[in-house]
Amino acid sequence: MEHHITIQSGNIELAATLHYPVFTENETPDRSATARTPIVIIAHGFVGTRIGVDRLFVMSAREFARHGYMVLRFDFGGCGESTGDYGAGGLDAMIDQTRSVIDYALAIDCVDPQRVVLLGHSLGGAVALLTAAKDKRVKTLVMWSSVAYPFNDIVGITGKKVYEQAVQFGSSDYLGYALQPVFFESLTRHQPFEQLRKFNGDVLLVHGTADEVIPVDYCFLYQKLFWLRSQGQCDKEVIFQADHTYSGGQAKEQLIQKTRDWLLYIDKRKNEWNDWTI
Repeated sequence: MEHHITIQSGNIELAATLHYPVFTENETPDRSATARTPIVIIAHGFVGTRIGVDRLFVMSAREFARHGYMVLRFDFGGCGESTGDYGAGGLDAMIDQTRSVIDYALAIDCVDPQRVVLLGHSLGGAVALLTAAKDKRVKTLVMWSSVAYPFNDIVGITGKKVYEQAVQFGSSDYLGYALQPVFFESLTRHQPFEQLRKFNGDVLLVHGTADEVIPVDYCFLYQKLFWLRSQGQCDKEVIFQADHTYSGGQAKEQLIQKTRDWLLYIDKRKNEWNDWTI
């Protein structure tokens, strides 16, 4: 079951889709049913939408829901069906919008506040990490092909000319999005590598070897830095020949399956620990 909803974040109305766990008669949940349900919140990438390239987020959400997870995917302000202008408040606004989505998710009676998973792709991966670093309600983090150096990575996508025009004229067009200097300035202020130690939960990193947008090397560097934390485990999956958006059936299937299996493993491990008493 899926519902299209609207989530208020300041003066922005965020378009979102909520997926409820659904099991068919011939399917058995991979974990025992509990009183409360874990939730996966999906944050899309730069000028993306909650649908994803080739319906990546739709397919992922439905697969996670089929295995017992509630899933909430949303459009950042100015993207998809949401109101507002993209990037108008920079990464700070995106973090605030993500936290508004968390507010909404935790207001749902059946959601388990101890099993909130934040999943982000590309720039959404960096936003997810930055959000998790300051919002302790995020318990688990999944980062797909994540940006590591926001300013350099995004300017590498838009081209330096777009950035220079934004600074010179106060706005610059990129694929129909009017990017303002405040957006680029915010990219320089936020450094995911400096913030990641503030998050103590478990992390899954996934990247494709054929990613020509965001280097696969970031995945290995992220893991090394996550390993330096005193708490929380960090696993990575490198998918051979997968591009930035995991286009192609095999790459997409591997991405979704590996993420699903990891989430179920983490969930099972936490349940087993909860069974122990001291």
